[in-house]
Amino acid sequence: MLTQRKTVTIETLTIGGNSPVRVESMLKTPLANIEACRQEIDTLKEEGCELVRVAFPDMTCLEPLKEILNISTIPIMADIHFNVDLAKAALWAGCKAIRINPGNMPKDGLADLISIARERKAVIRIGSNSGSINNFQLARAKGNRAKALFLAVEEQLKILENMGFEDIIISSKSTSIGETIDANLLLAKHFPQYPVHIGITEAGALPEGLIKSAAGLALLLAQGIGDTLRISLSAPASEEVKAGYALLRSLRLRKKGVEIISCPTCGRRRLDVPKVVDEIRPLIKDLPDGTVVAVMGCEVNGPREAMEADIGIAGAPDGIIIFKKGEVIKHLAKDDLRKIDLFFKELL
Repeated sequence: MLTQRKTVTIETLTIGGNSPVRVESMLKTPLANIEACRQEIDTLKEEGCELVRVAFPDMTCLEPLKEILNISTIPIMADIHFNVDLAKAALWAGCKAIRINPGNMPKDGLADLISIARERKAVIRIGSNSGSINNFQLARAKGNRAKALFLAVEEQLKILENMGFEDIIISSKSTSIGETIDANLLLAKHFPQYPVHIGITEAGALPEGLIKSAAGLALLLAQGIGDTLRISLSAPASEEVKAGYALLRSLRLRKKGVEIISCPTCGRRRLDVPKVVDEIRPLIKDLPDGTVVAVMGCEVNGPREAMEADIGIAGAPDGIIIFKKGEVIKHLAKDDLRKIDLFFKELL
C-alpha cells in the first residue's frame, strides 16, 4: 500500500501531500545588504518563487535576518551549518523553516532546537550533500556515495523522530546525476511519509547547469519523487525559478506561466523565429497560466505540427497567420506582431 506523504506548512505554503511541486531558490545576496536582498526577493516573487533559502552564517547576520523576515513577501528558510545556536536564533527571529546539514550539525543542543521548532511550529529540512558524508557512513555504504548520502539523512532523521519531531523535509543532493537519483530512490523507499526536496547541486552555469539539472530532476519527477525543487545555477536566482517552472510545465506537473513552443527553422522559414520569440515573450506574459503559444517559421510547420498549441503564429507568403488548435483564424501583416497580445487575448 502506498504511503501518503505528509503535508508540512511554512507560513501559508504547503509542501507535500496533495500540494503541487513547489519552486524555490536561494538569495545570492549576503543578508547584510538588506536593500539588495529586498530587491532580489521582489524579483523572485514576480517570477513565482514560493520559498527562498537564505544563508545565515553567523550571529552578525541576526539583525539583518530579522529585517528580511519582516519585509519578505516569500516564506524564508534559513540555511544553517555547524552551529545549533544559529538554528535556534533563526527560529526565535521568526523563521518558520530551517535547513540543517547532517554532516556538520553537532548533536549537542538538538533537543533544545527541536523544542523551539515545535513551539514555533517550524519545519526542518535535513539536507545532505557530498560534504555531509563521513568515513563511517562511507564504510557502511561500502564506498557507495549515494547510499552514504542516504545514511547521512537517515541518522539525523532518526534523532529528530526519537525526539517526537516529524515536521520534516528530507533531501539528498550531489553534483552527480546518478548519485542524486540513487540517493533519492532510497529516501523515497525508506521514508515515503516525508516530503522530499530535490536538486542537482553545483550544476553549473547556463546552459550546462540547466541541462544537467533538467536531466536529473526529470528522471526523479517522472517517478513521483520531489515535492519541492531548486534548479541550482551559477546565474541570477530569477533564472532558477524560470527554469523550475519551465521544467514542471514540460512534465505537465504545473501550469504556471505561458509555454512557448517554436520550430527549429529550416530553409522554408518565412519568419525569423528566434527574433519573434524574443519580441512576443514580454507581450504574452499576462496570458492565462498554462497557455501554450506556438511560433512557427512557415505555414507548413504552423497549424498542423503545432495543432496542440492553444494559439500560435506562423510565417506566410504575405505576412503571418494566427491559428488556434490547428485552425487558421486570421491573416496579418508582419507589423501586427507588435499587437499580437491583443489578437491572442481576443481569440482565447
